[in-house]
Amino acid sequence: MTRLEEPRFGEALTQALEALGAAELAAWRWDPAARRLSFSGAVATLGLSPLAPDCPPAALLALATPHDRPAVEALFAYGRPGQVIAHRIKLIHANGERPTIWRGAWLEDGCAAGVISAANRFVDVGRDELTGLLDRTCFLSRVESRLKSPGAVRLIAADLARLRRLNEALGPAGADLVLQALASRLTSAFPPSACPARIGEDEFALLLEDDADNAEATLRIRAALERPLRVRGFDIHPTLWIAESRADGGADAPDAHELMRRTALALDAAKSAGKNPMAVSGPRAPGDSLSRLALEADLHGALERGEIVPFYQPIAHLGTGRLAGFEALARWKHPVKGLILPDDFLPLLADAGLMNALGRHMLRTSSAQISTWRCTQPDAGELFVAVNLSTGELDDERLVDFVADMVRENNLPPRVLKVEITESDIMRDPERAGVVLEDLRRAGAGISLDDFGTGFSSLAYLTRLPFETLKIDRYFVRTMAENEGSAKIVRSVATLGRDLGLEVVAEGVETLAVARQLHALGCEYGQGYGYAPALDAQEAEVYLNESYLDNGAPIKISA
Repeated sequence: MTRLEEPRFGEALTQALEALGAAELAAWRWDPAARRLSFSGAVATLGLSPLAPDCPPAALLALATPHDRPAVEALFAYGRPGQVIAHRIKLIHANGERPTIWRGAWLEDGCAAGVISAANRFVDVGRDELTGLLDRTCFLSRVESRLKSPGAVRLIAADLARLRRLNEALGPAGADLVLQALASRLTSAFPPSACPARIGEDEFALLLEDDADNAEATLRIRAALERPLRVRGFDIHPTLWIAESRADGGADAPDAHELMRRTALALDAAKSAGKNPMAVSGPRAPGDSLSRLALEADLHGALERGEIVPFYQPIAHLGTGRLAGFEALARWKHPVKGLILPDDFLPLLADAGLMNALGRHMLRTSSAQISTWRCTQPDAGELFVAVNLSTGELDDERLVDFVADMVRENNLPPRVLKVEITESDIMRDPERAGVVLEDLRRAGAGISLDDFGTGFSSLAYLTRLPFETLKIDRYFVRTMAENEGSAKIVRSVATLGRDLGLEVVAEGVETLAVARQLHALGCEYGQGYGYAPALDAQEAEVYLNESYLDNGAPIKISA
């Protein structure tokens, strides 16, 4: 450049900077070799003054909100020449947070450069205003365009679990922060060519080539989005339902709406399967939703910490009062709140997809405990323990093998470990249930039908399925004295059990009169508060010791 040209260049540069400032835009350039990020243009308007004219990467990281720091790290990650850069980054400012959009590309010289704008000015038609991702209409347009070309594609949808609860607990603004953070993570984990989009209130989507590079895309989504984040003092553990559909592009390809419909159906199936939803932890705060979320967070890991344990409710021979066995019932020994009953935490476990894990834990612990008692108590040779199977455990392909392992590892004779299942669980798929129950019986487990009389099962299943025990629901037992209908049901079930050669256990036995009446009707066993509530292992062992003293039983039923 000659000396004559220098003023012209300076004048042009000044005009360019003035134009950037007038448009409320700033130019940025990242030099990896020098480890410097430089700015020009409307740096003050965009909240970049603390960084101008240049700064190290750590300065931008410090100015960004914690949720958007992954996007800053992605900005500095080296890319190939021509690779497009697009990030939404919120900057901390004295007057609040300022969302900004950073766009640019990697250059041939190994640097990256682009422009920065306020998010509300840069988001154009086809962009979701909250997250800056593609909106549903624009995403479907991109899918439609891609399907016209040959080659296999994958449409992946990810649904954030229980956004409504976050809205209730943290308020809409707090839930928006979660969505914005997840969107930022998604754009950092996948290139713009993947078309990251927000297609619903709590749904994100990607369009990917179905090739080896994207073989583990769903794992990448989980790795990026399911990391804990902190919002307003609460630790959020996001969990997603994820589903996908594949299609071949070209003349015979489905249209975008059809591919989206298939993905939506797959997503509904994933939700029905009960994947793990999120848990939230943080300081206690007023309000039912916050209390529930805090309890969910405490529940996260409670099984691993050994806080959820079996309590054992005695089951007695109605004729003699002699102890016959125990039913294992889950209780949560919370380190702060104390003992929490199942009605308060089982729904949370179900929401978290942890019921199968609870079932395994109860089977494992109860099997070991009954084995110990049978070995240390010479008179307890016939003692058994019954464990409830939760909804869905019959669908677990590993259940039968696990039960067989528990029987073998604890050296339990057949039928000492009993599993209890409700009518409603059987009626979901009677044929499948029959196969699994027969396999469990062969594995050494006894089979009990719980809460009999409360469902609508066909009596034919009693003869076709391998039940050994019927349990009469406590409602009928407790009301049979004043309700003739309940008394008739108890009498009918007792007679049915006797005729089919099944043991009959009556739940809810609270008085000696009821115990005598049930025994007269043909019920063999009873359990309820009249004998004892559910006891922890130490208390149950005391009860066990007392029941076998002098061949007697600590009959707790009052006359």
